[in-house]
Amino acid sequence: MLLRDDLAVWQRLNVTAFVVSGIAGTAPQLLGEDYADADGNRYLPMFGQPVMVFEGDATTLAVAHRRALQHAAHAERSVACATFTEELFKTGNDEDNRAAVRAVHQADLRLAGIAVHGPRNAVDRILKGARLHR
Repeated sequence: MLLRDDLAVWQRLNVTAFVVSGIAGTAPQLLGEDYADADGNRYLPMFGQPVMVFEGDATTLAVAHRRALQHAAHAERSVACATFTEELFKTGNDEDNRAAVRAVHQADLRLAGIAVHGPRNAVDRILKGARLHR
């Protein structure tokens, strides 16, 4: 996943939670088994592999987003992308979130973050130019 580097901490955390939920929701095979503690309390499963978090400026994010869409369109849909725009910080529910994204052309989206899932080489090409989040 890739976050814009000028976001406030609360925004980075919010974007991360939302965009990775999109990946988990469409790729349940990425989730491991349920967790349990020694007392037998059960916990929800989580991703079975690490989630790499990168950051970059608005241009890096826009380029990565464009690459992700190109891969999704031309690589037999082997790459999936979740997108979070600035407008979503102002909405309060899923319906308004979708409407806020739908109202803006792709080239004009004010991206705060994206998550991509696909073959490692494709994801590496998509995120080229981004740096690991600090």
